[in-house]
Amino acid sequence: MVKNIAYIGDSESVKGFSAVGIDTVVCNDTEDAAVVLKNVSDKDKYAVIYMTEELFEAALKEVSRHSGQTIPAVIPLPGAKGNTGVGSKRLSAFVEQAVGSDILFK
Repeated sequence: MVKNIAYIGDSESVKGFSAVGIDTVVCNDTEDAAVVLKNVSDKDKYAVIYMTEELFEAALKEVSRHSGQTIPAVIPLPGAKGNTGVGSKRLSAFVEQAVGSDILFK
C-alpha cells in the first residue's frame, strides 16, 4: 500500500503544500491538535505527518504515542507564525543520541 504525506497546520501555514502533492489538514486551535493528529494517524494512510511546531508542542502526548514507530513519522516544521526552535532541539537530541555528541549545533 502506498503511503502519503500529510501536513497539519493553521490555515496560513498549509497554503502551498497541497500544490506539491501533500495532503493538508487545517487545525487553527492548539487545543484540537492532539485530536487532529490522532485522527490523521489512525487512518494508516500516511508515512510522514508534518505539523507546525506550535501544534506539535500542543500535541506532545499524542506525538509520543508514535515515537517508537517508524510509520508514521511525525515531524515538526516552522509555521507561518515563525520558528519556535522545537524542530532544531529535536534534531539535536536525535543526533546526540546517535553520535554521542551534538555535532550539529555546538
